[in-house]
Amino acid sequence: MNSILVKISLLFIATIVGTLFAFWLIAFVITPTPERRTTLYTRTINMQMQEARFAYESGGPEALRAYLGRLQKAFPNPRYLTDAKGRDLASGADHSDLISRYHAGSEIPWDPFFQGNDHILYFPSADGKYRLLAVTHPTPDDATVLPYGLCVLSAVGILCISMALYLAQPLRKLRHAVDRFGTGDLSARADIRRNDEYGNLARAFNQMADRIQTLLTAERRLLQDVSHELRSPLARLEFAVELARTSDNRNASLDRIKRDLDRLGTLIGELFQVTRAEGDPAARKTEDFSLDSLVHVLVEDCALEAEVRHCSVLMNADESVRIQGDAELLRRAFENVLRNAIRHSPEGSSIEIGLRRQNGSAVVSVRDYGSGVPDETLADIFKPFFRVDSDRNRASGGVGLGLAIAQRAIHLHHGRVEARNMHPGLLMTMELPVSQN
Repeated sequence: MNSILVKISLLFIATIVGTLFAFWLIAFVITPTPERRTTLYTRTINMQMQEARFAYESGGPEALRAYLGRLQKAFPNPRYLTDAKGRDLASGADHSDLISRYHAGSEIPWDPFFQGNDHILYFPSADGKYRLLAVTHPTPDDATVLPYGLCVLSAVGILCISMALYLAQPLRKLRHAVDRFGTGDLSARADIRRNDEYGNLARAFNQMADRIQTLLTAERRLLQDVSHELRSPLARLEFAVELARTSDNRNASLDRIKRDLDRLGTLIGELFQVTRAEGDPAARKTEDFSLDSLVHVLVEDCALEAEVRHCSVLMNADESVRIQGDAELLRRAFENVLRNAIRHSPEGSSIEIGLRRQNGSAVVSVRDYGSGVPDETLADIFKPFFRVDSDRNRASGGVGLGLAIAQRAIHLHHGRVEARNMHPGLLMTMELPVSQN
């Protein structure tokens, strides 16, 4: 009884039975008693009695037989007009056995009684001299309503079970998905593609599962990345501390410790950015803002760093573009891409930034004229801590997280990022959906 399928089935069956009982009760209450049979029916039978009596009294048995013959064409059941003793006035046959079976207490006009398998309909004249009898012969189809009732009940039962399955099956699927998710399968989702309350519940569960999976995956990845990346600087710090204790040149050891501490600070700051980019989407601040204004400000901020390397930053933005999203998160993403381009551009070269609309999206492109990256590593440069040239990136202060942060921030805004070698240089293209406002 704890199954909702059984409960729904029993509820449907009880509803059907209650409805049938209610209809029967209403019919019983509003149906007139035998003494109040419908006057139209009574007048019809009384008219047949009067016509048969008139035919007999005016034309004798021949006229009566002719009238009863005409009457039988309209009403297929044979009718007999008898006297008070049961003698057939048309043929002379004795029907007293039928009269005797009709007891006096039931003398209600045209009330049926039974003779074997036949139904006998009895109607006396007002003065008691005549009796009109009709004998009906039920066909096998009319003998019982039980087969029809069983067919109806079977159809109702099938419909009830089908409806119960329709209502209970989505709950079973959702329970299975919840059980899988609860045992650690973070990819488990409820596959219920309906537009009713069950579909809304399944979509709410899937959204919750996506959020939890994102948070747990980000936490696990952060722990793995931190444990992997901190080993080297911590080992160098431990070695530098030992040198500071034993070396005469303590300033050099302290400078080395300071450099490693700075790298640790940079690493931790970028790890926090990765965590924020992968964190709870509901915690992000979403607003409608001008993308071209954000890129202009970013170019101005990075221009000084480019000048130090004797490079220039050129921007080409033909129109105003507005998008919906987390402005600070996207600013970090674009800044990481732009600073990465500046860091790998040769002296005296330029970095080109473009902004345009394309197929309902805003496309931001950043191109440098450096050496590019090997084609086989184009997809890997977005992985955390990946370095094409480990020595060069460590010297420049990078920890291999800038492009990973940029990609995850773009993906969280339902966009995409792509890297392509231009020979010379590398072209980074970031595509974001345009705001509908």
